[in-house]
Amino acid sequence: MTIPIRKFDAVIVGAGGAGLRAAIQLSEAGLKTAVLSKVFPTRSHTVAAQGGVAASLGNSEEDHWRWHMYDTVKGSDWLGDQDAIEFMCRKANEVVVELEHYGMPFDRLDNGRIYQRPFGGHMSNFGEKPVRRSCAAADRTGHAMLHAMYQRNVKVNTQFFVEWMALDLIRNEEGEALGVTAMDMETGEIVMFHAKATIFATGGSGRIFHSSTNAFINTGDGLGMAARAGIPLEDLEFWQFHPTGVAGAGVLITEGVRGEGGILRNAQGERFMERYAPNAKDLASRDVVSRAMVTEINEGRGCGPNKDHVMLDITHLDPATIMKRLPGIREIGIQFAGVDCIKAPLPVVPTCHYQMGGIPTNHLGQVVVPQGDNPNAVVPGFYAAGECACTSVHGANRLGTNSLLDLLVFGKSAGETAVEQLRQDSSEHKPLPQEAIDRSVARVERLNNQKNGTNVHEVRLEMQRVMQKHAGVFRFDNLLKEGVQMILDVEKKVQQTEIKDKSQVWNTARLEALELDNLIEVAKATMISAEARKESRGAHVRDDAPDTPEHPDGRDDQNWLKHTLWYREGNRLAYKPVQMKPLTVDTIELKKRAY
Repeated sequence: MTIPIRKFDAVIVGAGGAGLRAAIQLSEAGLKTAVLSKVFPTRSHTVAAQGGVAASLGNSEEDHWRWHMYDTVKGSDWLGDQDAIEFMCRKANEVVVELEHYGMPFDRLDNGRIYQRPFGGHMSNFGEKPVRRSCAAADRTGHAMLHAMYQRNVKVNTQFFVEWMALDLIRNEEGEALGVTAMDMETGEIVMFHAKATIFATGGSGRIFHSSTNAFINTGDGLGMAARAGIPLEDLEFWQFHPTGVAGAGVLITEGVRGEGGILRNAQGERFMERYAPNAKDLASRDVVSRAMVTEINEGRGCGPNKDHVMLDITHLDPATIMKRLPGIREIGIQFAGVDCIKAPLPVVPTCHYQMGGIPTNHLGQVVVPQGDNPNAVVPGFYAAGECACTSVHGANRLGTNSLLDLLVFGKSAGETAVEQLRQDSSEHKPLPQEAIDRSVARVERLNNQKNGTNVHEVRLEMQRVMQKHAGVFRFDNLLKEGVQMILDVEKKVQQTEIKDKSQVWNTARLEALELDNLIEVAKATMISAEARKESRGAHVRDDAPDTPEHPDGRDDQNWLKHTLWYREGNRLAYKPVQMKPLTVDTIELKKRAY
């Protein structure tokens, strides 16, 4: 089958924060750039980020990038790569000020500087006490950020393909990335986007879980495409459960609520975080707070008729502060919980929020895979940034507000690296391998021709329930083993999905089936990687890895201080070392993580 081919210098898949930031670099350099997005760019999931973006500006009190780096390494439970973490923390001030110059409407202090609030896990002087590091635009930081960067892209003439879904990554026999096949959602037409540089910025995959703060578009498309193209997925056992999703709805309540003075309380009205994190209390890192909440619920101190959540209390704050700093949260409370947080506490429960793992990348935004003796050989022409990438700045657990920083720093970095390499390489586009295009078309044809198949919605729900039960906040050996078998059984059903609607125009049934193809790859990688890691680290906590003097918090550095790599072919696992050496400063040495 022949399909139309469109040629660009660079194609970016995803128009959230990372995709838009990369596009600015490429378009400003005068390169012909296409950005593909399933939704209008300002509807990308970055819009849901509430609390802020981390940068050690020191506008309210003394701060330093080395303190930020220490907090990030400690937050990652030492699984983060220290070269990438140093790079991110050193670049933070630069990218935030750049964003301000693009027109980002940050909240201001009386002296006109950017307002900063405290956030979980961010401390001064190497873990001494909470510090104000999160640069915020009320509780709508992601929304403001997307609009500022979209407007900048309009200024530099980036070409957007809105309501297009990328189907597959195209690689030749040498392993070089040559672009993607994609479907115009409006017409069902398949087109090849042929490019010298391909950047994935497709966001997270939180929809593998039944209860998630993620939007319905977060279906792991970049990870699914990478896995099918032979790229391993890194560290997908590590999923962050945000402590405060609205009970029953999963909608996010930003950590900024606790940054402004919010307190978590159990059924007795007790401020229970003092028991689990005596110094940081409600501003301990997210995995610590989530586990504390689940422990309170499991021990019978949960709230409500089913004792299945705790309360987030800001009734002691001045209503004017709430209206100024947290207006969106008040709205969410009224809409999704029927509670006005000025008058009563909000019911909250830990909810799947963020994937720490993803497509393996280095701090230059290049995708890397093991080759011979080199665990980080660069895949030519292929880049990734944002939540779909595992640059491993978050390791086993991400600190709040480092996600917006991640997508700014590494979106820019991927864009810069691509610009540099495209300027060096003036050759024509490489020839396209026909069989790679055919494979992509065959996926769509299979759906069009499938008879007596499985129902997409039922299979997706089954996958989400398996993931929720078997790979949640706490993980148990027998449940993980059972989960592996169950998710492989679900995969067989995914291969047989059938859609009743065969039309071309705006066929959402076909799109959902194609998204499920991507979700199942992420679910398999998560369950198989989690079952194999026989320790507790960061957000990955196992019941059979007890806290002992040799293994603080159940962490086993001797055997498990390494990154997991899951390969789709044969569900094979491999491992590579954590980069403990920063770029210019001393290594932050291993120790027990306490708040």
